Amino acid sequence: KHGEGKKWYLQAKNYSEDLLNDARRRSLIIAFLSDPNRLREAVAHLDLLERLPRFIKGPIGRLVTKKMKRSHFGQVVPIEDVEAIFGIVNSVTRLSCICRAIGSGRERRCCYAVSLGPNGGRLEELFSGLAGSFLSGPETAGLERLAGEEALAAMKDLEREGLCHTVWTFETPFVAAICNCDRRDCLGLRSTLTHGVRVLFRSEYVASVDPDLCTGCRECVRLCQFGALRFSAAPKRVVIDEKLCYGCGVCRSACEHHALSLRDRASVPSVADLW
Repeated sequence: KHGEGKKWYLQAKNYSEDLLNDARRRSLIIAFLSDPNRLREAVAHLDLLERLPRFIKGPIGRLVTKKMKRSHFGQVVPIEDVEAIFGIVNSVTRLSCICRAIGSGRERRCCYAVSLGPNGGRLEELFSGLAGSFLSGPETAGLERLAGEEALAAMKDLEREGLCHTVWTFETPFVAAICNCDRRDCLGLRSTLTHGVRVLFRSEYVASVDPDLCTGCRECVRLCQFGALRFSAAPKRVVIDEKLCYGCGVCRSACEHHALSLRDRASVPSVADLW
């Protein structure tokens, strides 16, 4: 919808300062960062939704998804596309992930605000003005501007831990940040995978395994956040459930034999329209 035939998050216009001129968008960002209790309430609502009958839970979940697509949704992106994004934007600022702090009670700098504005532009001004609302403690005091190469190296380290990269909008299609998510701490992953309320969507890719290169070590299985990889006892190789795969590519970082790769989702008929 926002890509004009290209990957929407690889278009500079979706990071532009012009989009931040929209007062509604700025208000959404301010409200999101300045009121952590709203996220705590969201967690409680998800738990409540889980206890409702399916015929009630389903329609409510679809309504929430529809709203989030317009306002604040995420999509999984592999490290190659993260690198491409860093080549588009003018500044990258590392900050604490408010979602993780609320969801697990732990803080960690694994969220990266990205901007076309010089020195972070208006987006960094918003984050700086609200830093006291969601930044605290020795690891998360203040904001940290990084060069693209530094940010990419940090992302690769997080990937080796099993965290998957995700882009997030504030009033779609404006991309404000790249986060690094795991199923325990990320509200987007928990909402989508555990509670069936989709706010995080699959990447433009799907993983593939070369059976001739796979040794069956299962290191990739350990890293998969989505349960898409499993060990098959008969051939003693790893197989991929394409319908469960979100195409994050994190599995590749665990494979010493380069048996795993990514294919364009559109080239795999069984999941071409599965997001």
